[in-house]
Amino acid sequence: MKATDTIIFRGHPLISACHKSTLMFTKEEQITSNGDCIIGVKANKACSELNSKLKQSIRINDSKIEMMISAGNYATEIMAKGSDKLDLNDKNEMVIRKSEYSSPRTLAICANKAAIDINRELIELLKDPNTIGIARITVKE
Repeated sequence: MKATDTIIFRGHPLISACHKSTLMFTKEEQITSNGDCIIGVKANKACSELNSKLKQSIRINDSKIEMMISAGNYATEIMAKGSDKLDLNDKNEMVIRKSEYSSPRTLAICANKAAIDINRELIELLKDPNTIGIARITVKE
């Protein structure tokens, strides 16, 4: 079984992407410099709005989650895991974590990258509010 969904988001001048253990997409339009894990704003979806097939697949322990994040000519791939402990019911945000910590906004755990690990050319592009980014989430069981 393979499940996918796509998130469309925008850049923001305050994106710094220097957090060492998480990265996040938010539906919010404005952020502060404290949000150092945020790599996209104005996301068209949050955890609660992902398609049901994908959420079901993410909630399988140790399911393999691939996320391809792209904007312009730049892209980065993140590998992570799912868990039956993931609620996936936050209505505003999605967080990918290197740790196994779970909250309603956690999309994936045990990720191989956090915000600080995203290629800097992509992050520079995401500092432009006119930049449109795409995050494609795929779970292969």
